Amino acid sequence: MNKNIKALYEIAQKETRKIIGLMSGTSLDGLDLALCEVSGEGENTVVKIEQFETIDYSEDIKNEIRKVFAKKTIDFQHLVLLNEWIADLHAGMINDCLSKWNIPASEVDLIASHGQTVLHAPKFLHQQEKFPNATLQIGDGDHIAVKTGIITLSDFRQKHVAAGGEGAPLAVYGDYLLFSKKGENRIMLNMGGIANFTYLPASQNAGDVFVTDTGTANTLIDIFTKQFFSEKSFDKDAEIAKTGIVNKVLLNELKSDAFFQKSFPKTIGQELFNHDFVNSALVKLGLQNISAPDLLATLTRLSAETIAEAVLFVVENTKTPIEEFTVYMSGGGARNPLLVSWLQELLSCKFEKSDVLGISGDAKEAVLFAVLANETVAGGNYNFGSKKGIPSVTMGKISLPD
Repeated sequence: MNKNIKALYEIAQKETRKIIGLMSGTSLDGLDLALCEVSGEGENTVVKIEQFETIDYSEDIKNEIRKVFAKKTIDFQHLVLLNEWIADLHAGMINDCLSKWNIPASEVDLIASHGQTVLHAPKFLHQQEKFPNATLQIGDGDHIAVKTGIITLSDFRQKHVAAGGEGAPLAVYGDYLLFSKKGENRIMLNMGGIANFTYLPASQNAGDVFVTDTGTANTLIDIFTKQFFSEKSFDKDAEIAKTGIVNKVLLNELKSDAFFQKSFPKTIGQELFNHDFVNSALVKLGLQNISAPDLLATLTRLSAETIAEAVLFVVENTKTPIEEFTVYMSGGGARNPLLVSWLQELLSCKFEKSDVLGISGDAKEAVLFAVLANETVAGGNYNFGSKKGIPSVTMGKISLPD
């Protein structure tokens, strides 16, 4: 038997596994690394975060990714080069963290790498009949495995697409396995660049779980903050937006996009929600001279209303009053006081940071991929039924270090 296959078999038999989860999101801020001790599988999964680190991307790294990110026309050679380069960068960041944490690579069982999304193309967006849903994450797992010496699982979204999904949101799997609670209706709301949420029913019935993207969360706010204030990458504490006035005409124009009329569940990215999305609306309405505070206030309100409307749609279908739900927030949007206050105004339910459930909101997505890797190696015993958008599959390609 190949020694790596033997090692993988032995890892699967362990009571606990040490797994490093990696997450680099569409905001291009940097790489989240969560060293997790994972025991059990399926609904018996227990995760303890032993170490967590966020390594910011330099402007050089961000600029190289932006050359291909969410673009239909690119330099194809640059994409090919980035696939290896991003993997090498991530492997170096892992090795640096292990050295800092004083943990030898031999003590880590698995790496679970999300990679860097460069294009998300669900069929409703590309609208080419003969082609299926598609998504692409770069940062090849073989390079990470070889340069760290650790078995690596990567490219998780492809199985989701192959099984009929859109490749997102994947948070539903970790949300259900880690946070589902008998007797409490929960909405696990993640507000990163894009907002998504998982509905976890009080019954804990996997077949009733629901997940969807809702649209933009921070993406548009960040893009236009940087446009108006080059020294700022985001509107910290909504300091700018709080001084503005929501332009309701612009808000209604943005909300009229076909994405918001599309049935749930659905997924999206910066392929739609980008500079041109807003700019075309401004030109159409003759609002090119809108002030920065008013535009950021309007974009923040757009995020709040579209998130709230998606949540209410799901809640109404459960026949359970909204007051009996708790929304657990994570992602950068959870630290935006204006966005949160508007959500509380629009949704008459209890709000909490997801941190109160025992896993830091900042680490949550990296932990998710550690859980997905754990399921692929040692579990996979869950069934979400035939519900659209949540195929009951294990995910991740396995790369061996030698």
